[in-house]
Amino acid sequence: MHPKKAIAALLLQILSGLAVFACSNLWAQSPELSSSTPGAPALAKEASAPLTLPAAIDLALAANPELSAATNEWRAVEGTVIQAGLLPNPEISTMVEDTADKETRTTTIQINQLIELGGKRSARVDFAERELGMAAAALSAKRLDVRASVVGAFFDVLVAQERVQQAGDLYGIAQRATEAAARRVIAGKISPVEESKARIAEASTRIDLNQARSELLAARKRLAASWGSPEPNFERVEGQIDSLPAIPSAEEISRRLNSSPALASARYDAARFAALVELERANRMPDLTVSLGSQRVEELGRNQTIVGLSIPLPIFDRNQGKVREALRRADKARDELKAIELRLGTEVAQSQERLKALVAEAQTLQSEIVPGARSAYEAASKGFELGKFSFLEVLDAQRTFFQARAQYLRSLAEAHRTSAELERVLGSVDSISPDLEKSP
Repeated sequence: MHPKKAIAALLLQILSGLAVFACSNLWAQSPELSSSTPGAPALAKEASAPLTLPAAIDLALAANPELSAATNEWRAVEGTVIQAGLLPNPEISTMVEDTADKETRTTTIQINQLIELGGKRSARVDFAERELGMAAAALSAKRLDVRASVVGAFFDVLVAQERVQQAGDLYGIAQRATEAAARRVIAGKISPVEESKARIAEASTRIDLNQARSELLAARKRLAASWGSPEPNFERVEGQIDSLPAIPSAEEISRRLNSSPALASARYDAARFAALVELERANRMPDLTVSLGSQRVEELGRNQTIVGLSIPLPIFDRNQGKVREALRRADKARDELKAIELRLGTEVAQSQERLKALVAEAQTLQSEIVPGARSAYEAASKGFELGKFSFLEVLDAQRTFFQARAQYLRSLAEAHRTSAELERVLGSVDSISPDLEKSP
């Protein structure tokens, strides 16, 4: 065989072996990829039955577009970890000297392989794994955000349904009061002015009913938007309107706050910059390039083996600027971690106190104020029908009762919203954190 052909065949075998090794290494490290993404946002299909809070949360966690985006970001960073662990590709080069004269021509073919020194590859993998941890913490935080927004929107719908019911009851009562006033005017027991007041009150309750229906429609759309549905396909939500959220103890808050996604993300950020410092320090070490090839000298009529080593001399650039930048950014990340710890502690303490106040307010309204106002209103209505009270007294008792009921519903909604916000900050490790061992 001609020497050139022998060299070419040898190099082809070497390159084929390297390609097989690289492919096997890639398949060993890479997860199975598919053109379809399981976590892609899809239009949620709500049941026609009444929607419960657990079902609404499941729908949002399965199809929320922002949550799907965070999931895809986490999977993208998995690719960064894979890429960080790969070896540099070899290079093949050829050079021909004296192309005009075949008798004196010299042909050189060689393979160059870069060998990383100083632990660059392990430092790069460590840095990428910290980024993966940050993406996982961000995904967990986004799940908690979605859950908190669903809880708040669900109780907004539940309260809006109750307000529509309340406004409808009030409108029916106002209609009956107008009819009673008309009968008493015909009987000559009251002035026609009283009937006019009753009709004005009826018109006002009709306006309140229309407004309550409009607020219910808007609340239903906000809830459906949490799982990517443009229109609410559920008929109504079902839940305990009078149930109050539990107040976590100080010990539980301290334990859960220490493992909250926000703090986990800040800790990963600090660890990421610490890993970046080690990576930049490793980059100060120059890399070695090993060359192996063959040279054919036609004038001599023989082949020569070429072996070479090359390494940059770190005289001017020792990566000192990048090391300094990484050190300062690591200091900044540690300071931000302390600031986040203080801020979250303050926010949680404020939310806990607000939740206590709202629960106490709702309990007082539920047990004392609303029943008393209802009793006074029922007594005034019966007394008006019997001619013992004026219609103004009925209106005043009616206004007091429904204002107390509306305040109670607002307290309930705010209490559940505050509880959901507290859960969002504290996190729920058992049901919300992503499983890093498999796709979410």
